[in-house]
Amino acid sequence: MTTGAPTSPHSPRPRPRLRRYLPLGIAAWLVLEIWLLTLVAGAAGGFAVFLLLVAGLVLGAAVIKRAGRRAFQNLNEALQRGGAPSTGRGGNGLTMLGGLLLMIPGMISDVMGLLLLLPPVQRAVSRYAERTVDRKLRASAPGTLGDAFQQARIHRPDGKVVQGEVIREEPTDAPREQRPPLTR
Repeated sequence: MTTGAPTSPHSPRPRPRLRRYLPLGIAAWLVLEIWLLTLVAGAAGGFAVFLLLVAGLVLGAAVIKRAGRRAFQNLNEALQRGGAPSTGRGGNGLTMLGGLLLMIPGMISDVMGLLLLLPPVQRAVSRYAERTVDRKLRASAPGTLGDAFQQARIHRPDGKVVQGEVIREEPTDAPREQRPPLTR
């Protein structure tokens, strides 16, 4: 049965799972963090929870500061050598993420931050992230991350996609009145 309305040959793109469930996951994480803090406060007292939160903040700041200094030192050494910074010692980004998680108030984020400070966990997370990025970059289907920097797309009002690039040359020394009018 048709209604007479024009139909597009392209079905709408499904919304990615991450974008759909991320707000729900963040809300659940926040509720869990608050619940866990109230449990610890009930067992150990409010002052103990306050001290734990302050200790996490101070430790996280110290970790971020140390990792930032190490990253800056690696960059400085690489610039003096005239090469690219080495990622051999690596882990500065994950160390900073661990410090940031320590600074966020909550017990779960503190545990995750402390885990990210352990070298075996850093290596495992780094390998997983590397494999995921490689897999995304190797996918050569149009519209994927690997294809993002190699295509230019123009969406026409009728829904068709025209691939190409826009080249526009304007004379630089011609007076403003003599330039051709801009068209869309």
